[in-house]
Amino acid sequence: MTKLATFSDAKGPRLGAVLEDGRILDLAAAGGAPADMLGLIEAGPGALAAARALAASPPPAAVLPAGSYRLLAPIPRPRRNVFCVGRNYMDHVAEGDRTRGISQSELPKYPQFFTKAPEAVIGPDELVPAHTGVTEWLDYEVELACIIGREGVNISREDALSHVFGWSIGNDVTGRELQRRYGQWFKGKSLDRSCPLGPWIVPAEELDALNTGIRCFVNGEKRQDSHTSKMIFDVREIIHQLSLGFTLRPGDVIITGTPEGVGYAMQPPRTLKPGDVIRCEIDGIGSLTNTVAEH
Repeated sequence: MTKLATFSDAKGPRLGAVLEDGRILDLAAAGGAPADMLGLIEAGPGALAAARALAASPPPAAVLPAGSYRLLAPIPRPRRNVFCVGRNYMDHVAEGDRTRGISQSELPKYPQFFTKAPEAVIGPDELVPAHTGVTEWLDYEVELACIIGREGVNISREDALSHVFGWSIGNDVTGRELQRRYGQWFKGKSLDRSCPLGPWIVPAEELDALNTGIRCFVNGEKRQDSHTSKMIFDVREIIHQLSLGFTLRPGDVIITGTPEGVGYAMQPPRTLKPGDVIRCEIDGIGSLTNTVAEH
């Protein structure tokens, strides 16, 4: 599996490929790769093929040891808002309706889109603010992240996956009462540092992202355990619908909805507290861990 990452050390942030033993290949040092992930995405299939070849046979002089660097979000600052899909797993729709006293759930007829501000994005192992005094209902949401690789508008469902550069993991951290208070989800979903993303990007063709397991743990306790095949609108339909009359661009990030098991729907509700450790997992990608800040 190719793990394309953005990493940092004393020389600053740059593009790399994480190797199986925890070492990292500095792709620029290995042979003229673009300086950052957005550059790699925009450079097209040839640049991706070259990066994958280098990762498969890394030049020793360009390899850094495990523990000598830290991973950042694969795209530390997206150029546009992160695009998101709400209520996209049947059982998550049902658990949300139960909290509002709705006994018979009606599934969405179209994807329900909203966004998170680019400033919300953070990387693996970074702290998520507790936002004490702003929200008392901080919640987690593990999600498959889709990274767009090729520009397109009015993209057909059949052609949608050809526009995907790769896959990652997102955590749509949410202030639940803010989400409801303002009537539109952006405020509750766009708190500072509320979009952990990473730990890397797996190239599109290396993962059947429409058919893989997805889970979330809080302090080691499994809270969410589902499968991307259970999406109401799969990634092909999401890309198709989002691109109608709207140009998707290389480097755009789409997080595709969360399954059942969120904290606010538990009985009693179990919201995130300072010190809580959230680990999001997707089979074929890896895991993304973040901690809620103590202050």
